[in-house]
Amino acid sequence: MTVGRLIQGRDTAVLTCSTQTLVREAAGMLAERRIGALPVMEGEALAGMFSERDVIYGLSQHGPEVLAKIVGEVMTAPAVSVEPDTTVLQALSLMTRRRIRHLPVLTGGKMIGFVSIGDLVKHRIDQIQSEAEAMRTYIQMA
Repeated sequence: MTVGRLIQGRDTAVLTCSTQTLVREAAGMLAERRIGALPVMEGEALAGMFSERDVIYGLSQHGPEVLAKIVGEVMTAPAVSVEPDTTVLQALSLMTRRRIRHLPVLTGGKMIGFVSIGDLVKHRIDQIQSEAEAMRTYIQMA
């Protein structure tokens, strides 16, 4: 299964912020939606990612003044991303190697979706359970 098929049929509207958004506002968006990261846009282009980790690192380096900075100053850039033809296992491997939990999905430099490690793990668990059930059925019929 590819990441493109996984996001197919989902609402294509992904919550984002701009490089000019205040860290205070972006952190509020994370808290309000109970999410861990936001793609950061500069116009139509993906400029980076803003996550809970960026807030923590910013607080560590700048103290509470980080909340008055703009996201573009503290975001993680460039963003690690995948294309729709990336397999779920390839995406999981990339996330593990890079120690990240969110991936924008890009086509021709344009963001078409967003997946979290939770999305990918849920898919894998569902797939494994389906395969196990098929194996049990096969064994019972043999």
